[in-house]
Amino acid sequence: MSKNGVPPRLQQFYPVDERPSPDRQSPYQRLARQMQDVLGDGGVLKEVIREGEGPLVPENASVAVHYSGYLEYADRPFDTNCYMKFPRLMKLGKDVTLWGLEVGLLTMKKGEFSRFLFLPRYAYGRLGCPPLTPPSATVLFEVQLIDFLDSAEVDDFFSRTPDEQSEVPLPRLLKVVDTERGFGNRLFNQRHYEDAKDRYKQAVTLLKNREPVDEVQKRDIEALKLPFFLNLSLTLLRLEQPAKALAYGKKALEIDARNTKALFRCGQACFELGDYEKARHFLVMAQAEKPFDADINNQLKKLASHYRHYTEKEKEMCTKMFADFHASEK
Repeated sequence: MSKNGVPPRLQQFYPVDERPSPDRQSPYQRLARQMQDVLGDGGVLKEVIREGEGPLVPENASVAVHYSGYLEYADRPFDTNCYMKFPRLMKLGKDVTLWGLEVGLLTMKKGEFSRFLFLPRYAYGRLGCPPLTPPSATVLFEVQLIDFLDSAEVDDFFSRTPDEQSEVPLPRLLKVVDTERGFGNRLFNQRHYEDAKDRYKQAVTLLKNREPVDEVQKRDIEALKLPFFLNLSLTLLRLEQPAKALAYGKKALEIDARNTKALFRCGQACFELGDYEKARHFLVMAQAEKPFDADINNQLKKLASHYRHYTEKEKEMCTKMFADFHASEK
């Protein structure tokens, strides 16, 4: 129940022993007194609710956040993405259009949950954003930084011509490749398998196009392709493309013939293709590397069950075929 027009959600900004009244400061004015002035002009105020870990969000990063925006005296947000289990990555300077929010995100760490007040000039301005926000509105945003990826190196790399890309030092190229893998892994975890596949393939292409200076560097670059081949094999299995998954699994085995994940992926792909003999070959080799791996052993049990059913069906068909043949002779 509201007190003097102040919704229950905003009563947290008042001391327990003080009841709000019309002649006192508004909830946002009271909240501002306990917040940090981020820029020094009072336009972006911040209160950390739960601390994060690690470095601050860098400029040009891509961020994944849960946020809710509130108008003063409103219990429900005028804008939120908290209903999304996996919020999409937003590129700072491009996808984040609220100036105050971008300023606030640059002060946050991974896992942090903070509350921000944005004056109109850092929010929706003098005109507002009808019908969501009125003119000259101060807004409150509650923001949880789920994750971020520093994509500055990637942006710089792909802004170059192919000739310029080939001249980028190998350590910088590897940073770009690692960032692409990070994007791909995040997309995979969100079950955006097509997008994840594109990120992994792009990283492989970058490594493939790099001309090694000597045999040592050639071996190093080939070894760097291994996790991407494994990721592509698994992603293509999720996309129900076992033939392509098998091809990437074999590419991984060319680099490391005893790689358990590669053997397992090939076994899974052959199983999906109905080639039970080859599936058993790969899975038994994987089991030899990791005898107590639950996934490998469960896949072998599944294979045995399907193979038994397959041979029984084959036997039944042969019996029926010969019975029909003898019946026609009579």
